[in-house]
Amino acid sequence: MDELDTAIVVELQRDGRQTNRELAERIGIAPSTCLERVRSLRGHGVIEGFHAEINLAAIGRPVQALIHVRLHPKIREAVEGFRDYVAALPETLAIFVVSGGDDFIIQVAVRDTGHLRDFVLDHISRHRNIADVRTSLVYDHIRKTSVEVLSSERPSPPRTGRK
Repeated sequence: MDELDTAIVVELQRDGRQTNRELAERIGIAPSTCLERVRSLRGHGVIEGFHAEINLAAIGRPVQALIHVRLHPKIREAVEGFRDYVAALPETLAIFVVSGGDDFIIQVAVRDTGHLRDFVLDHISRHRNIADVRTSLVYDHIRKTSVEVLSSERPSPPRTGRK
């Protein structure tokens, strides 16, 4: 990635809905060059998509939690099966497969603490491979909406598989 690619990424993170013409004007390049660069960034997996950021409280899911899970046995089938099971649940926002004491950290958004309790008891704790579950209520969630491209970073080839 060169300085022009970096400028495009920064500008698209600021406003992913702007037109190619607007993006080109802001960066100071021809629209055709801009379009070619954006297509290249997408083709190389630097830009993976454009998304709407949703206000969880506005859709009736203001309570967030992090659920720490340990599995037993720790075999591929158990890990992949649990990961796929949790990914399909509508309360799930993010799944982190981690090392250390936990195997998963699951971010969820629910209506209220009663919904959270029911979710943990009915969907997480009852799963056949659960060894331990701990739940942490999230008081504040500060999420960066852009990632700074560091000059020494070189993009890795895109990985295949789950995100």
